[in-house]
Amino acid sequence: MKKLIVMLMLIAFAGVGVAIAADNVVYENKKGNVTFDHKTHSETLECSKCHEGTPAKIAIDKASAHKDACKTCHKETSGPTKCNDCHKK
Repeated sequence: MKKLIVMLMLIAFAGVGVAIAADNVVYENKKGNVTFDHKTHSETLECSKCHEGTPAKIAIDKASAHKDACKTCHKETSGPTKCNDCHKK
């Protein structure tokens, strides 16, 4: 019985992890919304690249998006860096 409970808990936690990793996060912006494809990023980067401590939605503002949080990393990894590459109306 204990093994069954442990197995069910592992399956439940694995399902939550997959659901979190599959979500897209949309940051609204007057120049066009930016959709962050979490699944794609999580497949190519370690969580600690963006998250400190427990992963959670990151508060992004213009300064952080155009510097350390997004653009600097995109330059290092050949990601999109032009305005309309990320901002979509």
